[in-house]
Amino acid sequence: MMGQFLSFTKKELRESTATFRLYIMLAAFIIFGLMSPLIAKLTPDILNSLGSAGMTISLPDPTAIDAWTQFFKNVGQLGMLVLVIVFCGAMSNEISKGTLVNLLTKGLKRHTVVLSKFLVASVLWAISYLVCLGVCYAYTAYYWGTSPLDNAFLAFLAPWLFGELMLALLFFGGTLFGNNYGSLLSCLAVVAVLNIVAIAPKTARYNPIMLAGGTLSLLTGTQEPADFIPAVVICAVLTVALVAGTVVVFNRKKL
Repeated sequence: MMGQFLSFTKKELRESTATFRLYIMLAAFIIFGLMSPLIAKLTPDILNSLGSAGMTISLPDPTAIDAWTQFFKNVGQLGMLVLVIVFCGAMSNEISKGTLVNLLTKGLKRHTVVLSKFLVASVLWAISYLVCLGVCYAYTAYYWGTSPLDNAFLAFLAPWLFGELMLALLFFGGTLFGNNYGSLLSCLAVVAVLNIVAIAPKTARYNPIMLAGGTLSLLTGTQEPADFIPAVVICAVLTVALVAGTVVVFNRKKL
């Protein structure tokens, strides 16, 4: 059983380079890591240059927190979009093209397929996110020096965890509907619902959408980890439940 899992995982890792998923993710997130401190650094100068004659736009000097503000915006919006686009076909393409039929008839377990694919997607996402974080940290330190960040572990863990939820949604939708459209729509529908629910302020501490880019307040100390723990728990539970649901659906899927 473990031999099957390792062999299929190695195959998936090779395919991640052959299909350029790894390279696309790394390139995109390196750019996001570079953009965050650069945008924070250059925004005051850009706005001043756009001011009309005789009008001066006075802005405070940018700080490291401005760079991290851009980081959470870039990862929570553009980063999640790239993640969804790159992995929307991770399961649906295999089902629609029937590429797994030969392997499954030779004894490969269906749950091995799901768990292995999800593991590889999670590893690629984690590597890309950590590279983005490292690049942003390095350039932020270069411009403003290093300084302690409150609750940094949870603040930076949260977007990664929300990305895991996005992957689980893509896998579940792709398996359920068997095409990329179903994968994308499942993910976008849940995100839309979470955004609608977020309109009610009292739901914020339970809403996983807050993890996508709303944890800057942890770094600034305006909120405490306890304010986000319920959302973290719910996000983790939903991710596990969706992966388990994907296994159940795939076990019953006719290929």
